[in-house]
Amino acid sequence: MKTNFIKNALRILLGAIMTLAGIGHLTFQREEFLAQVPRWLPTDPTFMDFVVLSSGIVEITLGLLMIFLFKHKAKVGIALALFYILIFPGNISQYTNGIDAFGLDTDQKRLIRLFFQPVLVIWALWSTGGWKFLISKLKK
Repeated sequence: MKTNFIKNALRILLGAIMTLAGIGHLTFQREEFLAQVPRWLPTDPTFMDFVVLSSGIVEITLGLLMIFLFKHKAKVGIALALFYILIFPGNISQYTNGIDAFGLDTDQKRLIRLFFQPVLVIWALWSTGGWKFLISKLKK
């Protein structure tokens, strides 16, 4: 899928953001990301830390693929969009359980954040040509 300069710039920006977020999972924001682990999962600290670390590795991988695997950017964008959908229950859990993290210290802030997840899904699909790729595959 061919994309223009703006889409490519936003794809690279999203990749950089994802890479930084993934590094944060493994290092300086590890405690904050523990708040994102859904409370319906086992709350054993070792398991929760595994979830944070493994999702960080996935984020770094997807971030770097967004930046460097431009030949397959549509497929990477779809994978990133799916990842955003899969981690959304963590955001819902943070809201429903009133867990403070990342400066989200009120129910209103946590609720507003929920509306940004679809923006990330759209950004991943739009900036990579993932929308057009999916539509072309569905038409076949």
